[in-house]
Amino acid sequence: MKNTILLFFLFSTLLTKAQIPVLENYNQIWKTQSNNSSESMPLGGGDIGLNVWVEKGDLYFYFSRSGTFDEHSTLLKLGRVKVTLEPNPFKDNEGFHQELVLKDGYITIKQNDTKIKLWVDVFKPVIHLDLDSKTPLQLTASYESWRHKNRDSKGKANNANSYKWAPQGEIITYKDSISFEDNGVKFYHRNREQTVFDVAVKQQKMETVKDKMMNPLGNLTFGGFMQGVNMKPEGTYSGKYQDTDFKGFNLKSVTPSKKHSLAIYLQTNQSANATVWQKELKNQISNYKKQSKKAEKNTQNWWNAFWNRSFIYTQKSNSIAKDSVYQIGQNYQLFRYMLGCNAYGKYPTKFNGGLFTVDPVFTNPDLNFTPDFRNWGGGTMTAQNQRLVYFPMVKSGDFDMMKSQLDYYLSLQKNAELRSQVYWKHGGAAFTEQLENFGLPNPAEYEWKRPADYDPGMEYNAWLEYEWDTVFEFCQMMLQQKEYVNEDIKKYNPFIISCLRFFDEHYQYLAKQRGRKALDGSGHLVLYPGSGAETYKMAYNSNSTISALQIITKQLLNLSSKELSKEDFDYLKGFQTRIPPLNFRTFDGHTTLTPAKSWERVNNTEVPQLYPVYPWGIYGIGKPDLEIARNTWNYDTDAIKFRSHIGWKQDNIFAARLGLTNEAAKYNLLKMVNSSRRFPAFWGPGYDWVPDHNWGGSGMIGMQEMLLQEADGKLYLFPAWPKDWDVHFKLHAAQNTTVEAELKNGKLKIIKVVPEERRKNIINMLEMPAAEKINLK
Repeated sequence: MKNTILLFFLFSTLLTKAQIPVLENYNQIWKTQSNNSSESMPLGGGDIGLNVWVEKGDLYFYFSRSGTFDEHSTLLKLGRVKVTLEPNPFKDNEGFHQELVLKDGYITIKQNDTKIKLWVDVFKPVIHLDLDSKTPLQLTASYESWRHKNRDSKGKANNANSYKWAPQGEIITYKDSISFEDNGVKFYHRNREQTVFDVAVKQQKMETVKDKMMNPLGNLTFGGFMQGVNMKPEGTYSGKYQDTDFKGFNLKSVTPSKKHSLAIYLQTNQSANATVWQKELKNQISNYKKQSKKAEKNTQNWWNAFWNRSFIYTQKSNSIAKDSVYQIGQNYQLFRYMLGCNAYGKYPTKFNGGLFTVDPVFTNPDLNFTPDFRNWGGGTMTAQNQRLVYFPMVKSGDFDMMKSQLDYYLSLQKNAELRSQVYWKHGGAAFTEQLENFGLPNPAEYEWKRPADYDPGMEYNAWLEYEWDTVFEFCQMMLQQKEYVNEDIKKYNPFIISCLRFFDEHYQYLAKQRGRKALDGSGHLVLYPGSGAETYKMAYNSNSTISALQIITKQLLNLSSKELSKEDFDYLKGFQTRIPPLNFRTFDGHTTLTPAKSWERVNNTEVPQLYPVYPWGIYGIGKPDLEIARNTWNYDTDAIKFRSHIGWKQDNIFAARLGLTNEAAKYNLLKMVNSSRRFPAFWGPGYDWVPDHNWGGSGMIGMQEMLLQEADGKLYLFPAWPKDWDVHFKLHAAQNTTVEAELKNGKLKIIKVVPEERRKNIINMLEMPAAEKINLK
């Protein structure tokens, strides 16, 4: 009887382990303390990010906030906090427990009857630490800053700011103002009068319109105030963490207690002087304390709704191990959580680390700089990378979180239009790749040593020249707000038209510089010189540009025709006739998409010949001529040579969009399995930094496309999903649609479709013979 019970128990356990996980399975639980900051755990909410770890018995966390740019547009951290307890319940690893509780968005640390909870208010910029213990403890919370003094920035350290390899004179990261006040620690950074905005405006010959330009760095002040209940200042100290010296400011509990609470209130503004910032901070603290009773519950409710909105849980059929299929579901959730930590920032989540970078020596031991360092700048937006951070939010239904990125572009429209007027005397918004947070090209990549007669509107850079079209993928996201959730996008329509107008007027302008005719013999624009991403340079009629112009114009006319003036509608209809057709070539007798009609050199390893597949969706499941796109994947020698899963590579997405199940499985597994770091979703550095957010974003997109695609109103389930990968998912589609379904042991169960009438549009591709998948039309 005992043996029977034991066998039954073991069999039940195996069955339980084989089940498709739920969100709680993906909570990160650590049973040992960390060695250093590289083994930290992310936490955040609203627009705040923390890296949390326990090292040698002390709790530490870095904290960052969206938009904290200094004079040189370095995205500065706000500081580090160290928490020490006496007697110390964390003196060893015995019974240690640190957990990221995804469902409610907090971290808990437990040991020896002591529990610390760390959480961030989603709706107000406040960080909370709450401690409960069965025995009275003395708590010391120390604010630690490496910006207690001016620091010279030399050599590769400038890769963190907008000067990069071309600083003009001495670059100094100026010290913060830090002081004890009202039994707390006040800290802030205020930008000096001269910023990189002023330098770039002069460099790029925009001084005649400077007073009309938006300047996000001028008079910017950011920082906060740390305060604890029954805590008082207890002096300062000096120390060194990794390669960086710092100064610490102690707050100590007045008496030992079983309960402690600590709060850090953050404030950012642009104002004439720091006094205004300080007044706003005090008002914020006062108001928050009056209304804070429901703050924790409201934050918990937000995270609960966030997780209910969308998910992908995975497990390999008949597997009891936390294998790689399990891991990709786990890491999909973990990375989406990281994106949720900057849901409502004034600025978008940066592709090169977001809010979660740590000491750079843990990414590259040769870069012994301060924790503020990240490669590829702090205020520079690399659009080709940024798009991969935000495109997954469409199918995950996180449209509220996309506003940070979309409204960022909207704020730059005026400056981009002024570029066109100053340089070429025509209309439209001229956006470049490597874009500063004030809408001008990065000054290092604009280049200081330029030929005297070189076009002042151009970046003098072999990778970036004539690359104007990356803005259209953000135009696509603007249009998807209406396509997916019927949101009013009237405020975006003039922006999108301005971006299209630039291409129309600028390429006619360039044609007239070369000859008498503005259009080719077929009445089309001559898109030369152009660019196929950063790869195919001095391109003539790049397919990635043509696809963008075709799709954005078509969607704008379809989605916004009622909101457009007759003048704008007629203009767009006319512009449509001037967009060139796509270009093709053959490999071994197979017709394929080509990067462009012609090009002069190859500079990088992107595959824009497949951009008509993704992001532009001209080819794909349920769409005409899928075989041409598949031929491009199979036979294009560059597409084959450049194939990879690293960083911003999109082969996992292309394979999924093409319905290539084996290839999609291969590249999405490579992309989304656990990183080499303690926190599984801290990938990188790839081509960028750690954590590599365009690595995680492209992985999310690839998994979404494996599960759900859409064409002509039909919803295709599992277009590239292996039949033996069990999955439970909820994803969003056009027309306010959500699909929740489960695949278990090869059997599909459609759990819920909203609205219900769209259930009839679902096609289960697992039941379709392979030959039919190519000819779905």
